[in-house]
Amino acid sequence: RNYFLSQKSGLSKGYDFWSNWSSLPVLQLRDESGRLSVCSKLCYAIGGAPYQITGSALGFFLQIYLLDVAQVSEMGLDTFYASIILFVGRAWDAVTDPTVGFLVSRSRWTRCGRMMPWILISTPFAVLTYFLIWYVPSVEQWKVLWYLIFYCLFQSLQTCFHVPYSALTMFISMDQKERDSATAYRMTAEVLGSVVGTAIQGQIVGGAITPCLPGNLEVLDNGNTTLLGSDVNISHISLDETKRAYLIASAVICVLYVLCAAVLFLGVREQEGCGRLKTEPMSFFEGMRMVMGYGPYVKLVMGFLFTSLAFMLLEGNFALFISYTMGFRNDFQNILLVIMLSGTLSIPFWQWFLTRFGKKTAVYIGITWAVPFMILIVCIESSLIVAYVVSVAAGVSVAAAFLLPWSMLPDVVDDFKVKNPDSSGHEAIFYSFYVFFTKFASGISLGISTLSLDFAGYVTRGCSQPDAVNLTLKVLVSAAPVVLIFLGLLIFKTYPIDEERRQGNRKLLQAMRDSNQDSDTESTELGSVV
Repeated sequence: RNYFLSQKSGLSKGYDFWSNWSSLPVLQLRDESGRLSVCSKLCYAIGGAPYQITGSALGFFLQIYLLDVAQVSEMGLDTFYASIILFVGRAWDAVTDPTVGFLVSRSRWTRCGRMMPWILISTPFAVLTYFLIWYVPSVEQWKVLWYLIFYCLFQSLQTCFHVPYSALTMFISMDQKERDSATAYRMTAEVLGSVVGTAIQGQIVGGAITPCLPGNLEVLDNGNTTLLGSDVNISHISLDETKRAYLIASAVICVLYVLCAAVLFLGVREQEGCGRLKTEPMSFFEGMRMVMGYGPYVKLVMGFLFTSLAFMLLEGNFALFISYTMGFRNDFQNILLVIMLSGTLSIPFWQWFLTRFGKKTAVYIGITWAVPFMILIVCIESSLIVAYVVSVAAGVSVAAAFLLPWSMLPDVVDDFKVKNPDSSGHEAIFYSFYVFFTKFASGISLGISTLSLDFAGYVTRGCSQPDAVNLTLKVLVSAAPVVLIFLGLLIFKTYPIDEERRQGNRKLLQAMRDSNQDSDTESTELGSVV
């Protein structure tokens, strides 16, 4: 308040607000020592919540929404069309990530930073397209095209938000410890965002559960499964209520999306010295060759590619597994919420653990923690208590899977800077290609799992499923994820950046910054003398 009062005379004389945007002390962003304040870290962390709020809602509920609520086809091929929508949407999303990363890497510094314009401009359009994903159009023949278009549009617009936000980690501070601390805040907020997304979607939609169609299952000559003795006009009122519940949940999430983006914009400032390009912009293919030719980065990304695919298979099929295989149709939203709550509470523990024992050790222990419980849940008879116990254990591993990639990516970027001191300004490319591979893995997991259910004979809105579908769901939430986790950990064995190398890089980068500052000071003094 005192600041703006002191500027009153300046405002009356045409004070340029935007020219002085980066210097406005709206929030205390750094303490006296230059470290990031808790307020700044919280604002930065909140900016990551929209990606996870929408991601958890789409990840847990979109598949079952397309199959049982939207019913993208009336010709008995719902699972096939749903798999097309899910796979193409994710594949398109994956392609846009390196493209946006390349464009962001060539962005120039503006009055509100280098990354913030992308975040600001994309937010309103992303919110609109997200809402339309959960709207069921009345024209049957346009349903598939409707969901395909708006799912792809939303993924593209969210990429324009998330890639610059991810790269912002490198621009809020030059200090490695500060970035790690901010990343821990971010991961806590993102897992909490997943909790919020799961809770909003699950509890609102759970109050209007999609009605199933009772009847006897019969396998037809073409291999498809149908229901005998069921009334296809049953519970239309209940189905309309379910559609309305999905729209209400999406509207609430849209409001939260905008609020989080506003907090990020008002509470975080990019460091101009980090944000400016110091080298000539490179072409897209040069950037791709640079990233994919750097060994530590490739090993890190490939390791997390397999482990991410494992957890995405679990995420995408767990609601169906709980509803049909375990028979807890009325409890699945609560079980999903327990997973996210467990993950949120585990983030501080994993931040302490990786600081105390190292990041590679945290990867091995954190990600393998859920394996015994994945095996347990398919080997015993259905039990609600066991389902909740497994959910708590899975949440602990989900927290590690959330935190560790984003905590280790800055280490790879720092290692690259040490090896290539004359090349800078490429952080967005590193982050965008990582997001590309994780989203590509998500597309593969959703496409494969939905097609597998189609081949097994999934019955849309059936109160029960054939034995082949139940067996397929067990493979998708247990056997396949376990194999993928162990493949990912084998790749991590070759990851070369350990704690000793990481600390060495930190000292070298600090020495390089001190040297650059001394050079800039000498140049300034020489210019003054001249």
